[in-house]
Amino acid sequence: MSGAKQSRLANKECSMARAMEVVGDRWSILILREAYYGVKRFDEFEHYIGIAPNILSNRLKKFVDAGVMTRVPLPEHSGRYEYVLTEKGRAFFPAYLALKKWGDDWLAEPEGPQVVFRDRVAGRPIEFPVLRTSSGKPLRLEDVEVVPGSGAVPFNRKRFGGTASAEAPAGVRASAQRRKRK
Repeated sequence: MSGAKQSRLANKECSMARAMEVVGDRWSILILREAYYGVKRFDEFEHYIGIAPNILSNRLKKFVDAGVMTRVPLPEHSGRYEYVLTEKGRAFFPAYLALKKWGDDWLAEPEGPQVVFRDRVAGRPIEFPVLRTSSGKPLRLEDVEVVPGSGAVPFNRKRFGGTASAEAPAGVRASAQRRKRK
């Protein structure tokens, strides 16, 4: 197999590429933003985002098909639905917050962000944890080593140094176990 074909296969198998396939466009992130704000109805998504109905319909269908949202019939309106976040959709919230934090830090107007999240009980702004190395220092890109994971395709095993690690981190094992149960 050619190097280009191997790299395309590696990209197809990449969790980041798969995640971007589900949430990696502007409209999808804005739909998730509104869902995290509590929006559930098609017309509300359309109103708050300013999205064309055909694009909204397409993205909501993609979220339902990917298991990020579920479509629940409204009892008071036959033929109308709410779009409710699933566990999978709710699990993306920390990634959404990280992206929002980056935008607030680097792209917000000088007055600050338009929306902040507060702890519902304490009433204080959500604090974003600093990622740390195993020795407790703030994590920098230079501190990270990229190695093949237990699910690495041969292209990535070769690219990142040999065989996939025999022991996957607990989070990776749990993720694989969730996929097997489905």
